[in-house]
Amino acid sequence: MSTPDTKTARQQLIVDLLTRHAVRSQGDLVELLEQQGVNATPSTVSRDLVELDAVRVRHEGSGLVYAVPSEGGDRTPRPASSSSAAQSRLARLVREVLVTAEASANLVILRTPPGAAQYLASAIDHSSPDDVIGTIAGDDTVLMICRDPAGGAAVARRFTDLAGPAPKENA
Repeated sequence: MSTPDTKTARQQLIVDLLTRHAVRSQGDLVELLEQQGVNATPSTVSRDLVELDAVRVRHEGSGLVYAVPSEGGDRTPRPASSSSAAQSRLARLVREVLVTAEASANLVILRTPPGAAQYLASAIDHSSPDDVIGTIAGDDTVLMICRDPAGGAAVARRFTDLAGPAPKENA
């Protein structure tokens, strides 16, 4: 992954790191940024955390960790969620809103009811699937770009399987 050397890119990376890792100190955050190829001084990270409205919150098993406010109406700072929590949320949303999944090469199109695509795309992004580079969402369509040039079919099948069997109609 290539990250531009800009303040905006660095701050978005910080948000991503704080939502995926229990970061207890600014020093820990500087190290995580370095692992991602981003050099930042502790003072730069400190300014970024202030601008992002990051706060320290109690996190189960990790003590106090940095968290940034959620997007949307609920701006409560949330610490890093466990991958199992993100996976559970994704599975629940897929069961609730996935209408169809169709693949072509490394692209997957997920259809949802109107207004649900952005919620599903956000859940996919937060679950951090290794085989998906990213998502783009409209009103009722999510475009997923897969890492493997021919990996779309497997990812589409995984989402279809996650949705579960279609409900049986009573005759």
